[in-house]
Amino acid sequence: MTTTHGPAGTRDVWLPIPPDEIDGLPEGFRYLHWDAVPEYPADPADCVFYAVPYMKDAETCLRPLPLMCRVEAVQALTAGIEHLLPGLPSMPSGARLCNARGLHDASTAELALTLTLAALRGIPDFVRGQDAEEWRAGFQPALADKSVLIVGYGSIGSSIEDRLTPFECARVARIARTARDTVRGPVHPLSALSALLPDADVVILATPLTDETRGLVGRDFLARMKDGALLVNVARGAIVDTAALLPEVTSGRLRAALDVTDPEPLPAGHPLWHAPGVLITPHVGGPSSAFLPRAKRLLRDQLTLFAAGEPLRNVVATAG
Repeated sequence: MTTTHGPAGTRDVWLPIPPDEIDGLPEGFRYLHWDAVPEYPADPADCVFYAVPYMKDAETCLRPLPLMCRVEAVQALTAGIEHLLPGLPSMPSGARLCNARGLHDASTAELALTLTLAALRGIPDFVRGQDAEEWRAGFQPALADKSVLIVGYGSIGSSIEDRLTPFECARVARIARTARDTVRGPVHPLSALSALLPDADVVILATPLTDETRGLVGRDFLARMKDGALLVNVARGAIVDTAALLPEVTSGRLRAALDVTDPEPLPAGHPLWHAPGVLITPHVGGPSSAFLPRAKRLLRDQLTLFAAGEPLRNVVATAG
């Protein structure tokens, strides 16, 4: 598709959601819908605010960035932005890259609780029993009276604890990159992992993928988890060393409930598919009915700040 510049002074905003479906967008921009189709809606050189398509591959999302010579803000609809960082050098100096902190809290926290309860109460085996028309009764562990460790205590980690509160857990411990105090209790630094892991019946991963957390859940981490403990990952697959996890679940010493895997998508024939005690969902923490209304609110609020020349929220990187 051959594109041409808009009228002089055109300030285009590219949105992955049709603009007429978002109430309250500020005036002063030409709003265009682009959700990663091959053709661009206009010349990328006129784009000043680029809201990145959701759940599209990194190559597609990054494709227009080198042509966006006037872009001032790039807004992700994900909490993690590692797939967009390679595009930072091609952005004009001063352009801001923003993540979607808060957008997926409710949906991801719901799934973390779902995976925890389903794995503890043996729901996958009951489903298989239903398929086979077999009555597979038996004693199952409860979440009540369990010790839970949340690794990654940002907005999603905090939302997970919100949903754990009614389940009568014995205790909830919290770990983040830096220590701090909250109304619920202390948040411990990553350096406290070694001391806290042996007490946890359930370890829930909700930490961003960074150089520090890549491969965090490796052989030593897993070895410190108590026998029979459950690992729940709603963060990023690469935080867990799959090769280290496999022998732990295959032996039955640990169990795992994984919304994300490494590699991802998990290829057919991979041993993780049929490893005992492993529940897998296909990276569905964010995409739920909770996504769209929250995405619309985030885009409207960010664009209102952008139009007023006020600081944007959730700026995680600035092009040099």
